[in-house]
Amino acid sequence: MVKAGFELRRQPERVPFRISHRRAGLLVSRPPPSSTLLLPMAVQLNKNSFSSRVRHVYEAWNNAGANGDHGSLSNVDALLFAAGDPAGEDEPIRKSTAFQTWLLGYEFPSTFILFEKNKLWFLSSVKKAKILAQIQTANSPVPIEILSQAKPNEPPTDALPKLVEAFTSHQRVGTLLKETQSGKLINEWNQATGQAASKPEMLDIAPAVSTLLAVKDDEELKIVRTAANLTSTLLTHHIAVKLETILDREAKISHEQFAAQIEMRLGSGEGDKAKGPDMKVWSKGRLTDIDWPSTEFCYSPIIQSRSSHSGYDLRFTAESTEDSISHEGVILVSVGMRYKGYSANLGRSFIVNPTRDQEAIYGLLVSLQASLLTYIKDGVTAREVYQHALSFVKEKRLELEKHFVKNVGFGIGMEFRDSAYLLGPKNSRQLWAGMTLNLVLGFQDLEEDGGKKYALQLVDTILVSQEKSTLLTEGVKAPKETLFFLNPGDGQDSKAPSKEAKKPPVKSIANGHGSPVKNKTAGGKVLRNKTRREEDVQSTMVKIIEHQRELHAQLQAEGLAKYSEGGGGTGGKEGKAWKRFQSYKGEIALPKEVESLRIYVDRKTQTVILPVYGFAVPFHINTIKNVSKNDEGDYTYLRINFQTPGQLAGKKEDTPFEDPDASFIRSMSYRSADGHRFDAIAKQITDLKKEINKREQQRKEMADVIEQDTLVEVKGRRPQKLSEVFVRPALDGKRLPGEVEIHQNGLRYQSPVSSQKLDILYSNIKHLFFQPCEHELLVILHIHLKAPIMIGKRKAWDVQFFREASDVQFDETGNRKRKYRYGDEDEIEMEQQERKRRQQMNKEFRAFADKVAEAATASTGDALEPDVPFRELSFEGVPFRTNVRLQPTTECLVYLSDPPFLVVTLSDIEIASLERVQFGLKQFDLVLIFKDFTKPPLHINSIPSSQLDDVKNWLDSVDIPLSEGPVNLNWGPIMKTINEDPYDFFQQGGWTFLGGATGGAESDQEESSEEESVYEEEPEESDFSESEDDESDFNEDSGGSASGSASDFDDDSDGDDWDELERKAAKSDRKRQETGRGHDSDDSDARPKKKAPAKANGKANGKAGRR
Repeated sequence: MVKAGFELRRQPERVPFRISHRRAGLLVSRPPPSSTLLLPMAVQLNKNSFSSRVRHVYEAWNNAGANGDHGSLSNVDALLFAAGDPAGEDEPIRKSTAFQTWLLGYEFPSTFILFEKNKLWFLSSVKKAKILAQIQTANSPVPIEILSQAKPNEPPTDALPKLVEAFTSHQRVGTLLKETQSGKLINEWNQATGQAASKPEMLDIAPAVSTLLAVKDDEELKIVRTAANLTSTLLTHHIAVKLETILDREAKISHEQFAAQIEMRLGSGEGDKAKGPDMKVWSKGRLTDIDWPSTEFCYSPIIQSRSSHSGYDLRFTAESTEDSISHEGVILVSVGMRYKGYSANLGRSFIVNPTRDQEAIYGLLVSLQASLLTYIKDGVTAREVYQHALSFVKEKRLELEKHFVKNVGFGIGMEFRDSAYLLGPKNSRQLWAGMTLNLVLGFQDLEEDGGKKYALQLVDTILVSQEKSTLLTEGVKAPKETLFFLNPGDGQDSKAPSKEAKKPPVKSIANGHGSPVKNKTAGGKVLRNKTRREEDVQSTMVKIIEHQRELHAQLQAEGLAKYSEGGGGTGGKEGKAWKRFQSYKGEIALPKEVESLRIYVDRKTQTVILPVYGFAVPFHINTIKNVSKNDEGDYTYLRINFQTPGQLAGKKEDTPFEDPDASFIRSMSYRSADGHRFDAIAKQITDLKKEINKREQQRKEMADVIEQDTLVEVKGRRPQKLSEVFVRPALDGKRLPGEVEIHQNGLRYQSPVSSQKLDILYSNIKHLFFQPCEHELLVILHIHLKAPIMIGKRKAWDVQFFREASDVQFDETGNRKRKYRYGDEDEIEMEQQERKRRQQMNKEFRAFADKVAEAATASTGDALEPDVPFRELSFEGVPFRTNVRLQPTTECLVYLSDPPFLVVTLSDIEIASLERVQFGLKQFDLVLIFKDFTKPPLHINSIPSSQLDDVKNWLDSVDIPLSEGPVNLNWGPIMKTINEDPYDFFQQGGWTFLGGATGGAESDQEESSEEESVYEEEPEESDFSESEDDESDFNEDSGGSASGSASDFDDDSDGDDWDELERKAAKSDRKRQETGRGHDSDDSDARPKKKAPAKANGKANGKAGRR
């Protein structure tokens, strides 16, 4: 059966028809296969489709208004569509041909169609008339009359005079005036109408016909989607792969040859040497039941590069030249395919060794497309679409406005390019749901550093819907797929990251730092090109030192520029100000218990009332530091210590005061013979202080928790789901797998046993990770949030959906096959099944992650891509209490396998400090200091020294400044000093006190901490730690009621101060050095003493760092 999009042509002798294929507006004829040479009556017209579309034409005609999209139909009495001989090979597809194919499913050359208000006329040859006779029984809104011309050897009929008489009976007839037809029937028509007594006025109805063809019904959309899938499959599984191979091998091939190779994927040759479609390519796409004879290219694929003698041309009339493809710069690829007459088109930009500016411009194109997909919807005009795109470019990069394309696309369908729906600044036509558009974004006449011109493009076919538009073509768009980096190194181990790259991998546009992997970098690919040579081959260390010198200089300049305007810093006291506490509004409000002039703890007002010289004086609990109780003889002494400035306690010394120079009471003491009462009072004050501190700490912890907006569920269809997954943090109740659903503006996790739901909005997603179950027990979809949310009673920055990789329900003992098989075959079979199961889960989770990213990008307009951890770049360390495997991704450093999770955004890191880097030590530490100086640095301890070079290479490749030192620094005081005046810190050299990547710390070896990182059950103490800043001075382990001993509070009168501890630590260091144990870091006898001098060493190191 002949399909839509083919023409029926009259042929001499015995072959009545032949089939023609059109390519992108060009008609390319070829002899049909023998199976398509059919008799006329073998052609079956779709009567239901014909009835529906004829009814649509009459409805548009009858309801046409003067100013509407069908306005050109409002003043005509009849519609005439004339088709002569088929168009030549070099002519674009005609609108009349497109209308015929849309209406009838086939192209009928030498055929006239006349629409009258009360009748529909057809005029054609006898054989075509027999085919058209099928529609006379269709459910048409008007009668149909089919007229047939006489055969050449037969006497003429009255068919042509009848149609001429009906035509001339009208005053105004609409037709396609801009089309020029030719042929025998056209000549006879012109002669007959010229001899007629009256001739109607002819009006152009091309705009109205464009509107009729623009909105696609379900049957048409199904065909367009198939055409789009064919185009996307060809790009993803052949063009991109082949281009990468050409660049990797430096293959010499012309643009024209590459385009011809792409065309051969649909088949080549004739007769016995004919080859069919390359199913190795097409089988990889989402294609089913493809009618290959109905598949063709819209135009010969367009390949352009820096070496094209015609330059870069973003028009689809450009041609691939005979010049060889350049292996540097920008490579533009455009390809379009037609299926059953309907077209789909896409275009991509590939950049080899891109500059920072080229990466930024390409990132702008990706963001612009995401923004337009959200903006283009039912009711928007073509002019508004272009203005939105232009405004977006002006807002992001004003200097690129003059390079932006003059229009951002056009209508596409039966016609490859429908100019009536050109998305330009002057077109006021309205877009409707169901239209398909070719969205064409690009910049032209851009200049590289050497003055060479280049262009960038991003082209896709989209479908307009009620609320937004969706992509029909997709694939090979992300920077990591379109940016290539040539690796000049030779003979390198392929498992190592690119250590000898020409330049460090470039940072990702939208998200900061990138991360290299075997053959990938942040936003690109590293091609292992072993044929390249460099006369100057520098060592890796020299390259790192040079690059780090540039990074440190840039960091110093940025720091001075950032803090120069504000002058002094805030000292980390943002949100900390003098706060007045009012216990009572007057004496009347005092409780009646104060009349006895005894110490009274009023829990209701959080106040302790003390008798002072016969007066009841209230003190709010926040003014009290701690209490201590001592027994001396027959009396018990109760001492109440107050918060005062200048204390050396460390934790509260940054507490603000209204007037620090005023006179303060440090403490008050009371004596009583009733020891039990003082025990009770001390306990009451202690408990009240704990309660207040705990409440304040909870308030601070919940300060950044947000209340999410309402989730908007998808309507009209079932949401896409990922079933049988668990969630972490777990919801309350029994642990059972649930399902994750993709909705309009977020995700929803639904528990199967209860009505519990967990909603995550796309606007709150900062990072999306997919971790496959290779070398892991779980396959994971992990979401890191911009702001924490409450899950049950807990605050959560991360939400994780996972599925266990092993099948626990698989019965290994009850298998029937074991009865008859005694070898290893069953174990091998089970391993194979396990591998298949893991591959299937990886594929399922990866596909769902891509769908989430696509939905989030369409909803928010900001590009979101699933990030995959690079296991080959992983290293072991202790970020919390356990030793874990940390894995870099394109944008982060993560640990996702078990809680607590770790997600560090690389773009938030100011500098990385490598500590305890000494010869002979088995481990070193990594400290990450954030750009937000108020955040405590992240300590990753106990990294094996064997991975030092790998960690340094990774940090350098993602443009993070780093330093080396033999000692552990006390970062609490250091960060406090920086926060007090950041501008002064950078004026005095900034981070130069740390030294460079080769280790510039000036500390002596004897000051180094020979022991390994403190790896204990309790987290190490830090003056900068938020948890300790907010921690109550009233410890849980305090023995407030123990007789004869003070409570375990920060009383400055108890224990040694820091200076004393420093003197003791220095004395201990000298003693160890004299006994020859100063550098024996792994001595087992020294380990039990590790914890005692920890603070002293830390303090000393902190001072060394400040020097």
